[in-house]
Amino acid sequence: MTKLTVNSGACGFFCMVTAEKGPDRKMFVRLESQCEMLKKLGGEIATLDTMAAAFTDFLNNPVYRAAAKHLKHAACPVPGGIIKAVEVEAGFCLARDVSIKFEE
Repeated sequence: MTKLTVNSGACGFFCMVTAEKGPDRKMFVRLESQCEMLKKLGGEIATLDTMAAAFTDFLNNPVYRAAAKHLKHAACPVPGGIIKAVEVEAGFCLARDVSIKFEE
């Protein structure tokens, strides 16, 4: 099981993303957040095809397609975090922190 936390920034919401391998290329994803939009997103992507989530382009990716339906803010970092969790759980990449930092 792979877990990560995304701090979404100005909205003040955090999201705990959990990805767990299932049978037959399935990945089980759980989102825990106080954000109603993320709760709806989590309901739609609870089960993903691992290869589609990890290796499909932005326009056809099941995570980004579901995010387009449920999230009002295109800059929300949670969809990228979901894909990172799936990649790590599948063994496609190492667990390494990512960040966005504003410079003054």
